Amino acid sequence: MKESVSKPVALKEWAVAIEALREGRQILIMRKGGIREETRDFHIESESFYLYPTYEHQKKQWIKPEHQYKLDLTLKDWNIEDTEIEVHCYAELVEDILIEDQEQLNKLSELHLWTDSFAEERLKWKRAKPLHVMLLRVYELDVPIKLPIIPSYIGCKSWIQLEDSTINTASRKPVLPDEVFEGVVAQINNALKG
Repeated sequence: MKESVSKPVALKEWAVAIEALREGRQILIMRKGGIREETRDFHIESESFYLYPTYEHQKKQWIKPEHQYKLDLTLKDWNIEDTEIEVHCYAELVEDILIEDQEQLNKLSELHLWTDSFAEERLKWKRAKPLHVMLLRVYELDVPIKLPIIPSYIGCKSWIQLEDSTINTASRKPVLPDEVFEGVVAQINNALKG
């Protein structure tokens, strides 16, 4: 009997946010779900996944001024006609924090690259649902993996299944040492308690 190999899972995220994660400048992302999610709500589909960069919806006005130059760098070599994409990161979900009000969200303002107004818009969208703040342990692949862009990867959805299972053999290393990462997790949890 032949054993089935499960396809690797990827979470789609703005390329500029993935760069902030890859450089250890932040360890969190915020999610409410993509417009084309099957349930129209966000669900954790996997606790470990690759980070698949997206470019189309990134906007300078939604990024804090001190991080805007990073957005320009992600867009420098990107073209809507590209047929391949590079994946640089793998992540493990450490904690999924549900944020339900603006006061909680404001406590995280200094810990991510998005403007306060963008974070607030994310919270207000689908008002009855909480905002997922995902704390991620991020690993950089030793060698980025180039993947063809296929139709199933396209669209406003959070999760995709990668067709290339060879990515699972890619070696990787954590972007932050354990003690630094644990310190940032503690900082986030303390901020939310304060």
